Amino acid sequence: MPRPPNPEVRSRLIEKGAEIIHRLGFNGCGVQDITAAAGVPKGSFYNYFESKDAFAAAILDEYWRAIESNYVSILEDDFVSPLKRVERHFSELIEYHERQKFTFGCLIGNLALELAAQSSIARSKLKALLRTWTAALAKCLSAASEAGELPLAREPQDLAATLIEAFEGAVMVAKVEQSGRALRRFGTVALPRLLA
Repeated sequence: MPRPPNPEVRSRLIEKGAEIIHRLGFNGCGVQDITAAAGVPKGSFYNYFESKDAFAAAILDEYWRAIESNYVSILEDDFVSPLKRVERHFSELIEYHERQKFTFGCLIGNLALELAAQSSIARSKLKALLRTWTAALAKCLSAASEAGELPLAREPQDLAATLIEAFEGAVMVAKVEQSGRALRRFGTVALPRLLA
């Protein structure tokens, strides 16, 4: 009788696998690279994940939990005005990428570029995460409109999607250039104009 899966091994696979995929890309590493980084036998990978695509969905879930806890939660801070929350949300994300020296980019954006056309599992997960992020941002933007900080004619859902799209584009360019110029332009040009 096979042993039941160990949740610690699954967590280690996700943690170490996310690191290696973030660094090398999804197609730049194989299951053997992931299991070696996690220090587990290659054959055990499939005890925890049906496929490498299912693994991508699992690491996206874990990545989103960290983003939600550290950055999306800023949008819910009722002690700060809604517009300031939006600005702080993006400034904290920019600082995160600065600390990473623009090397890794955003795992959501990276995997969207790499997997959206080839994996329905990853595409579904990415769409769900982007919808969740957009909804959280739109809720804060709606509160900003109600507080008179944004024109009421602005559609919060569309504005939220546009902000995320502009930010993710800036993250991609920052990764290519290995420089913060694109993120600084987002923060000093795009963000203020979109929120005006």
